[in-house]
Amino acid sequence: MDNFVFDNATKIYFGKDQINNLPSLLTPFGKNVLLVYGGGSIKRSGLYDTILSLLTDFNIIDCAGVEPNPHHTTVQKGADLCKQHHIDVILAVGGGSVIDAAKVMGAGAHYDGPIWDLVENASKIKEVTPLVTVLTLSGTGSEMNRGSVITNTQLNIKKGTGGQNSLPFASIIDPTYMMTLPANQTAAGAIDAFSHAIENYFKADNDTFMQDAISEAVMKAVIKYAPIALKEPTNYQARANLAWASTLALNGLTGVGKPGPWAIHAIEHELSAYYDLTHGLGLGILMPVWLGFILEDEMMPIFVRYGVNVWGIDSKKDDSSIAYEAIDKTIEFFKSLNAPLTLREVNIDSTHFEVMAKSAVKLGRLTQHLFPLDENDVMMILNQCM
Repeated sequence: MDNFVFDNATKIYFGKDQINNLPSLLTPFGKNVLLVYGGGSIKRSGLYDTILSLLTDFNIIDCAGVEPNPHHTTVQKGADLCKQHHIDVILAVGGGSVIDAAKVMGAGAHYDGPIWDLVENASKIKEVTPLVTVLTLSGTGSEMNRGSVITNTQLNIKKGTGGQNSLPFASIIDPTYMMTLPANQTAAGAIDAFSHAIENYFKADNDTFMQDAISEAVMKAVIKYAPIALKEPTNYQARANLAWASTLALNGLTGVGKPGPWAIHAIEHELSAYYDLTHGLGLGILMPVWLGFILEDEMMPIFVRYGVNVWGIDSKKDDSSIAYEAIDKTIEFFKSLNAPLTLREVNIDSTHFEVMAKSAVKLGRLTQHLFPLDENDVMMILNQCM
């Protein structure tokens, strides 16, 4: 296990009616609040009105319309609103895209240049306006980490960023807010959480027992509860377990002491940069193909552990059989969620594969992965996804 510093001070308010803590969470920062949200589902659900009724003593500035893959122009708009209205605290209500956007808006409020500078070079993120979040869609884990992924639609680049001060001060996770999610969003969020665990799991096998055990628990929770949430959308325990698994998957616990880049996410970012694909669904298409591509002798111990501990495959079988069965079970699980399994199903062709492969290797540092990938490798993976 490599040396690491773990620092995550986000306060989590988990469970029913935790929204009532919102006024006391915001008060220490000031009265001017930027309310960031997406396409209006929080208004249809009544959550927007609930928040306004709780915050009658605050000055609320709306910043609506954050896209599923948040655009840098939308983030710039939010940063400008922060400056214009002297915002004291940002309240992000939504899923990972809304929270991602809000983090960079808060950084942009204290930066004089264009917002894309902060995405291209995270070291430019210094002071950040305090952030409180209310989660309505689990999957990204953005409610308890410093990261953001922003899309530049002019350059067709989707890139991650984040600063030391980008961590939310507090996040409210009420599973009841997720009960009205469309089935495809529930599935996409579940696959996203699963992918976060698996990306860290298939890094260097350097005796990180605790980190890998947490990853295994996250994946097993998703396997158990995602089908229940799809069948019974209002099942509180299913929604609660999915939400908490998603948070734990990317709050740092599964990745500390395990250096190296992520491969599946780097490739998916290229797909959604060009086609605005739902992130979790793109990951679900890529993941089984990537697993098959890296199935080599040096990776076999991780595959065996994955098959036995996550999927319950008989450890007495030979290693190769366990590995292939684990990949098959991964495919079967995504299929059971009615998730697409090929790029053709989401209307993506090979037009941009070459430029995508170059960008994925460069931005994703894929040559530094435990199983290094070059441009030809990424091209092969993308073509196998067709």
